[in-house]
Amino acid sequence: MDTASQQITVIGQGAISAVPDMMRLNAGVEVHKAGAGEAFAAVRVAAARLTRALVEGGVAANDLRTSDLSLGPEYSAYPKVSGYRAAQGVAVVIRDLSQADRIIDLVASIGEEARLNGVSFDVSDPVGPLRQARDRAFQDARAKAEQYAQLSGRPLGQVVGITEVMEPPPMPMLLSAPAEQSSISPGELNVAVALRVSYSFGA
Repeated sequence: MDTASQQITVIGQGAISAVPDMMRLNAGVEVHKAGAGEAFAAVRVAAARLTRALVEGGVAANDLRTSDLSLGPEYSAYPKVSGYRAAQGVAVVIRDLSQADRIIDLVASIGEEARLNGVSFDVSDPVGPLRQARDRAFQDARAKAEQYAQLSGRPLGQVVGITEVMEPPPMPMLLSAPAEQSSISPGELNVAVALRVSYSFGA
């Protein structure tokens, strides 16, 4: 008899909500000048000023990463070039969320070149939430397999195979803003795991 016919295979799903403890800030600088060389030089100066402000404000140097660097023409009426735009981005890791507002203010304080392009939140140590999500996924798989075994009128046997199915990265869940004065609300992250589990039929 085909081995597959002697097995039950189910997908178990488990999810756990985790409170983020770090923030990734996408910031940068942008300038507009008449010439390409002038724009590029000016944006590098502005980027250095931004980096210096962040480091002096308490952000570790290894928590700063250049995320993009661009230079291109601007047109008043194509193909007539009216000037050049240069931009440099920096990804900032903020490990203390109580400092998030202050660090965002630091970016804004460098002047009209400053740009804020969004934030995302993460869990610095996802091992714990992932373990809990896997526990829930396995329990879900077991419950499904037991139900199918009961419906088929056969006893459920042992686990003969487990595969962790690829899941999307943790997704944010929006919550109400905290009652404190901070404008930053990390909400929660939904950490999910899916398992493909195969069971044999018992004797």
